Amino acid sequence: MIFIIHENKEWLSPFQAALEDVGAAYTFWYVPEMNINLMDVPPEGVFYNRMSASSHSRNHRYEPELALGILEWLQRHNCKVINGSRALDLEISKIRQYQELEKFNIQTPPTFASVRKNFLLEGAETITFPLISKHNRSGKGLGVYKFPNKQSLKEYVESNEFESSPDGINLLQKFIHSPTETIIRMEFVDAKFLYAVEVDTSEGFELCPSDKCHIESNCPSGVTQKFRILEDFYIDNLASYEKFLAANNIEIAGIEIIIDEEGKIWTYDVNTNTNYNPLAEQVAKISAPKVVADYLKSLDNQL
Repeated sequence: MIFIIHENKEWLSPFQAALEDVGAAYTFWYVPEMNINLMDVPPEGVFYNRMSASSHSRNHRYEPELALGILEWLQRHNCKVINGSRALDLEISKIRQYQELEKFNIQTPPTFASVRKNFLLEGAETITFPLISKHNRSGKGLGVYKFPNKQSLKEYVESNEFESSPDGINLLQKFIHSPTETIIRMEFVDAKFLYAVEVDTSEGFELCPSDKCHIESNCPSGVTQKFRILEDFYIDNLASYEKFLAANNIEIAGIEIIIDEEGKIWTYDVNTNTNYNPLAEQVAKISAPKVVADYLKSLDNQL
């Protein structure tokens, strides 16, 4: 049996369809309606964690903390867990992501973090402008804004429009300019590279690739598709990303990079609750949900 641990039902349909197509037995653990009795013994099966750092935007602020406890409980009983507690720990903290990425010589943008918003202006001096604001715990580009100078940042920080990260840790980060106004999201299954998708960022930072997020983005119809799977994608340190994932028990992930004018690669986000863009996959004739379903079923068959 495959158990999918999650907090957002709207993201599940592609995986549900893929699991049914491969004939896998599965069920869902919807964390907002769950309790945990630590004296119980978990059922046998494969447990796939799909908790998201953006859960607070769906009124699920504390569900990741409960999910961490559930994952530790499963791991204590030696259950087969995909994207376990370490994966979720990195999912909900960009500053922890960055420290771990740097251990594998994966370059991250200069970043300043503070729980006091009055320190942000001082911190901006250490990064230089232009820069972007970010939430330490977030998803879908929530809380990301670009500031060309100190005055614009000051006005934002001192205004009622200021959005604090749900964990209270706010980030400032060097703005990395892409000459093509794109980022690249690399998808991994079983901690191995699957494909890379190029994402058009010219209209903003809310880059969730799922069909549901795409529908909600309010983009005008008829525009160029924002997501395009790249053929023959390769970067020199691709193996470093696989080593990073394997070392942190992250089996399924999307990792976002940006390439600047000098060709330098900057890594700025690790998504352990990754979604896939169905239109891009249809064009490229590949299905990541099916690859995930095959992977989960193979693990379940080994039990």
